[in-house]
Amino acid sequence: MHTRMKEFRARFGYTQADLAGRVGVRRETIVFLEKGKYNPSLRLARQISQALDTTIDELFLFDDEEDNP
Repeated sequence: MHTRMKEFRARFGYTQADLAGRVGVRRETIVFLEKGKYNPSLRLARQISQALDTTIDELFLFDDEEDNP
């Protein structure tokens, strides 16, 4: 899984710490998510997508979707 979190964070000028505070997690969680080293729960994915004013589908890209553009 890959994410577009960094791209969407930049649109709002949020740091990793800003986004973490908005969704109630540690900054390290955002780091791991952005590096693809952690898969979020559905609840966390929803909170992040809402904080970044987008959908889960636009924010998180799953490996099978990368093979089929």
